[in-house]
Amino acid sequence: MLAKRIIPCLDIRDGQTVKGINFENVVDVGDPVELGARYAREGADELVYLDITATHEGRKLFADLVRRIARHLNIPFTVGGGIDRLADADLLLSAGADKVSVNSSAVKDPDLINRIAGGFGTQFLVVAIDAQWKNNRWTVFVNGGRIPTEKELFSWAKEAQERGAGEILFTSMNHDGTRNGFACEALRELSTQLSIPVIASGGAGKKSHFASVFQEGRADAALAASIFHYNEIPIPDLKQYLRKQHIIVR
Repeated sequence: MLAKRIIPCLDIRDGQTVKGINFENVVDVGDPVELGARYAREGADELVYLDITATHEGRKLFADLVRRIARHLNIPFTVGGGIDRLADADLLLSAGADKVSVNSSAVKDPDLINRIAGGFGTQFLVVAIDAQWKNNRWTVFVNGGRIPTEKELFSWAKEAQERGAGEILFTSMNHDGTRNGFACEALRELSTQLSIPVIASGGAGKKSHFASVFQEGRADAALAASIFHYNEIPIPDLKQYLRKQHIIVR
């Protein structure tokens, strides 16, 4: 069995790390390079950097920020936000990112998944999905959770896998920032239907939530932001706790 991964997520806006609740009420929480370096020292397995306004405002992630991050990290990191062309992925991977993440752009142009996977390999591509449970349906949203689409979580995740996604990063908008636990039922269904790794996002508030998402949700990795940004749950303590729950971590 592969070891479960702990992944701090750093949402980036205007070059700073920010955090919100249910995708709103955003506040600054620190420098993305310094925070990333700290997480690497503390034992994070990977990092995810997401430019949360790049798609909405039509901007691209700045390659120089990625280069600065790469110089200070010795663990893999994924970068997403505003990637809508093969050239964008090439630029960010060349700048030092280990993987790229696509979200809104892939919903609008699903063949983008095929092009990036075909150009660089499935192992370099994460497809992020923001979805909200409403009216007995997980509806996929785009543009940083601002705009609902016709797509449904499970069918879109399966299509993304078939097109070449190497991983699925699922964020439950209902759970995001609430600290009430992950969307374990939906994650379990995703993990059952897919053959690629599933990263859980949205809702981490205490150590037991991570145990639940791995045991009940069957997620391959768990991503969180606030509890790590504010050092509420140190990563070494979290991993020690998970080992006591007989969960294999790195």
